[in-house]
Amino acid sequence: MIRILVTGAAGFIGSSLTDMLLKNEDHQIAGVDNFDEYYGKSIKKSNLESALNNPNFTFHELNILDAQSISMNFQDVKPDIVIHLAAKAGVRPSIQDPMDYFDVNVRGTLNVLEAMRSSGTKKMIFASSSSVYGNGKVVPFNEDMNVDNPISPYAASKKAGELLCHTYHHLYDMDIFCLRFFTVYGPRQRPDLAIRKFTKAIIEGTEIPFYGDGTTRRDYTHINDIVHGISNAIDRLKGYEVINLGESQTTSLEELVCILEDVIGIKANKKRFPMQDGDVFQTYADISKAQTILGYQPSTDFKDGIIDFVEWYKRSYCA
Repeated sequence: MIRILVTGAAGFIGSSLTDMLLKNEDHQIAGVDNFDEYYGKSIKKSNLESALNNPNFTFHELNILDAQSISMNFQDVKPDIVIHLAAKAGVRPSIQDPMDYFDVNVRGTLNVLEAMRSSGTKKMIFASSSSVYGNGKVVPFNEDMNVDNPISPYAASKKAGELLCHTYHHLYDMDIFCLRFFTVYGPRQRPDLAIRKFTKAIIEGTEIPFYGDGTTRRDYTHINDIVHGISNAIDRLKGYEVINLGESQTTSLEELVCILEDVIGIKANKKRFPMQDGDVFQTYADISKAQTILGYQPSTDFKDGIIDFVEWYKRSYCA
């Protein structure tokens, strides 16, 4: 039996990963989440429903800022591996509240690493972000690029988390992979993210907030590909590595809206705004390292992924 502790287990990625891992009866999953008020607690509780019915899953409502509680939890669970997804998410909100973002994303990560050290846990997968690349001019982004120029507190906090992970790998011989996720979407996506926000507005006939001229591009990555990438990382976790997880394809904001209009069958009503501080012009993952080390092969066509998401949204919110 492999004991896996998932922080941020009630979130979009955490709950999706937990459900997938529980399909393997040799996995015993302990989920940690504090139901951060960034979006509704009821949504996160709903995310956990299927896992809570599985005898191989236990849930602990804890805040990673509470070092003592996290340390005690590690002593109790005795995890073989930690998948650290808990974080304050979002580029724009981090500009409004940088102190809180650094508190959770840096000090919280330090608390988890210290709990690993004191409990003897030697393996971690850390959720980083494509935002660390900032407005890099050379694409696709590869892991050897300099990422010393973040353009939001969120991006800076994720880069700091990667550095802490390297420090603990060096000092305590921990095996840690930092996975840089590229614009994850799919069922259970957070309410503040563009695809879900646009889908809701188009269906309800309200305006969608459209930032910039529509030429910004994102490497949208379906949740199924992300969780399979994480799962592969569990099996191959050795040493310290920084690895991109993306689709290695890009879609413009204008193209995204057109695809949503086509899938939903309703024309969008755009309300235009200038680009916001902290937004990058494009994200685009070089996934050759993930393919080599993790055997990662993303397989979800973007339009098929949008169809999957819209069908889930209608089942969940339009019934």
